[in-house]
Amino acid sequence: MPASLRFLKGLVITLMITMILGVITVVWLLVTRMPDGRAQMPALPPGIVLPEGLRAQAVTYGAGFTLVVTDAQSLLMFDSAGTLRQTLPLAAPPPAN
Repeated sequence: MPASLRFLKGLVITLMITMILGVITVVWLLVTRMPDGRAQMPALPPGIVLPEGLRAQAVTYGAGFTLVVTDAQSLLMFDSAGTLRQTLPLAAPPPAN
């Protein structure tokens, strides 16, 4: 077998091993880093009480205020003391075609 063919064979084997290790690494990262499908709803800060029947879908913190998106498609703005300051209705997303 010519020397150049042995060299090419070594390169192909090295590339194959590198690709296999790369695929294993990517799969491992995806499996270990993906968020858990059973994630809990966001925790509200102490002192903030939602109106009856509403559940938090998302919580955002700002300088002196907290915004809460509810399951009723509304945005609630609380001040730093936990007092409800404003309620904004959110537009429903358009239906998917």
